[in-house]
Order: sequence, then structure tokens, then C-alpha cells
Amino acid sequence: MKDRKVILSVTAHPDDEALGFGASAAKWSAEGHLIYNCILSGDVEARQFRPDVDLLHHHTNKSQEILGAQAPILGNFPNIKFNTVPHLELVQFIEKVIEQIQPDYIFTHHPYDLNNDHYQVSKACQAASRLFQRRDNIKPIKGLFLMEIPSSTDWAYSIDGNSFQPNMFVEVGKENVMKKIEAIDAYEGVMRPYPHPRSEEVIMGLAAMRGGQGGLNYAEAFQAIYFNLDL
Repeated sequence: MKDRKVILSVTAHPDDEALGFGASAAKWSAEGHLIYNCILSGDVEARQFRPDVDLLHHHTNKSQEILGAQAPILGNFPNIKFNTVPHLELVQFIEKVIEQIQPDYIFTHHPYDLNNDHYQVSKACQAASRLFQRRDNIKPIKGLFLMEIPSSTDWAYSIDGNSFQPNMFVEVGKENVMKKIEAIDAYEGVMRPYPHPRSEEVIMGLAAMRGGQGGLNYAEAFQAIYFNLDL
């Protein structure tokens, strides 16, 4: 095995990490790499039909266990109101996580996403990922990647061509797509019946399509801002 890497996802809400990054997380954790999922609105208080917070945290922990990830890192920023939070507060929270776990790679939302919370997190994470350029005690980050969230990224209207444009494909195999679906399903009420984008059929179909684009056996796709991939 190659050297163990530390891989961090930074997302807005519980389930985003599994929707955008779940199959890759399952693959890499099985290979011995450390996966950390930082979820900035850990309680999603404004989410419709959300279970009580203890049950939600149980679902979140269960989803991490399915993916082989470490215990989730949860913030308490307000769901659907990230635009009311000073940008610097989001950046500094993410910087503290980066300082704590010293990631090699970071995955976050695409900024041109229908969900405004995703937009705010993406911009803050992009800023926070530069921390190693200012601090000698921060390990240089080898790559920053943007993910697609079914029923959110795919519904965003393209502005001046700034839509999700994948340029990196991670081969995950059907078994890790099934792990992804299991991890999403750990969250109560997130999976929906076909033809919703968060249905098992569409998630599996998207992985098949992304695999076909890259000549791979099922894949998750990402848009790389920069990277030196060694996984």
C-alpha cells in the first residue's frame, strides 16, 4: 500500500458527504486511508421532517461507519442561512479543522450549486485550503476537488458556463456505489423513489455514466481546482 493519506470532505449538511463523496470515501478507507467528513450544519435545524437531534447524530455516525470514515466533525452553523454568517467565521472554522487533521486532499461543494449553503461552504473552503501557504505548521495540501450533489448541483442553472465540469474520475466499482447508497440511506428520509435524483437507480446510473466517461468500472466524478494525486 502507498503511504496512508488523510482525506477531508467539507460539506454543508448531513448526507452531503455521502451523496457527493461516498463511494470514493468507501474505496479509500478500505485501502487504509483516513477519511474525515466535516459537516458545518451538523444539526440542520431548519430541515423539513428532520428527526430529533440525537437521532440525526446517530444517523450521521452510522453513515460514517458504513463508509469507513472517522467520527464526523460537526459545526453548528444555521441550515439554509449560511449567507447570514460572516465569511471569515466559516473560513476560520474550516482552517481549525485543517490544522487539526492535516489533510492531504480536500473535497468540497461546487460553488455553482443550486443550494446557497453549498455555495457559501465552497467559497469558504477554497479560502481555507490556502492556509498552508501562510503557516509553517500546516502540511501542504496536494489537491482540492469539487463534488456533485444529486438533486442540487445538477439542478443549478449554468451561469456563463460555470456549471460542474468533471475532469477527474475515481473508479469505485459497483460494490462501493452500493456502500454509498447504504450510507445515504442511513439518513432518514433522504433517499427517494425513482426517478428522483436521490433514488438508488439514479445514483447507480450516475456512477455508471461517470465510469463510462472515464472508461472505468463505475466512478465518482470531481472537478479539480488543483491536484497532485497520489492515491
